[in-house]
Amino acid sequence: MTQWEGKAKGTPLGYKIFIFLIKNLGLNAAYSILVFVAVYYVIFSPSTTKTSYYFYRKRLQQSVFTSLLNVYRNYFVFGQTLIDRTAISYGLKNKFSFTYDGKEKIQALLDKRQGGIIFSAHIGSFNIARYFFGEFDMTDTGVNLLVTDQENEQIKQYVGAVSTDTIMKFIVIKDDMSHIFKMNEVLTNNEVIIFASDRYVEGIQFIEQDFLGKSVKFPSGPYKLAARKKKPILYMYVMKGAGKEYNLFAREPEFDEVAVKPSHVLKEYIRYMTIMVKKYPLQWFNYYDYWDDLKA
Repeated sequence: MTQWEGKAKGTPLGYKIFIFLIKNLGLNAAYSILVFVAVYYVIFSPSTTKTSYYFYRKRLQQSVFTSLLNVYRNYFVFGQTLIDRTAISYGLKNKFSFTYDGKEKIQALLDKRQGGIIFSAHIGSFNIARYFFGEFDMTDTGVNLLVTDQENEQIKQYVGAVSTDTIMKFIVIKDDMSHIFKMNEVLTNNEVIIFASDRYVEGIQFIEQDFLGKSVKFPSGPYKLAARKKKPILYMYVMKGAGKEYNLFAREPEFDEVAVKPSHVLKEYIRYMTIMVKKYPLQWFNYYDYWDDLKA
């Protein structure tokens, strides 16, 4: 099985090149480079190309030609989201438009002042979610984004040097599991946690559930946490639209939160994720053997 290793694509030099292009020539110039970058990854990143092709051919049941074309298009869109995130971090948020479908649901959760858990996934642009929350009244409720240490230290240091601060706080996943205590602390303080909970890592507890026609292992921790804490729950996805548009979708679970079980939370999570994947098939960004169906 090709395991997810918690590392994002990209290099410090790559980020510097894109920032130079964005700053001096504009976003469209940076996008134009992706024509060649996407071809490079199709050819020279066979493991991720294979998993991406499998997703389109086997899980979405697309034709051979469409699957091959969408592998390339998927790399291109993924590159666009990285450029967009860099540009927004650099202070160019005004170049983009942001729309909300379910904005009132998020504001209602914040207004309850009971804390809450917002589930997202590695589809669309989860990391851009932080820039949407400037539109919400967060006076009495803190919001925390759970992030992984995906990028090497050089990338983080360089991007951080040009990054624009947001009102959102961050909880970094640590090898010593100290983030678990931090998550419990913020929920006890009636704050909100947002995290992607779609990636299983070998060795942790899991729940198996059907997703797009085949069983998948999901990390059980997030769903057990939601069931145990009895906090309000939402499902949220940030998807790239046409041009420089981003769309935030927020959905409520269709179950009784008082008697919720981990399996209930996961089934709703999969239901909404399936809807998003089918609506935005080019924004599936899990580049590993997600269904444990490819042999080395």
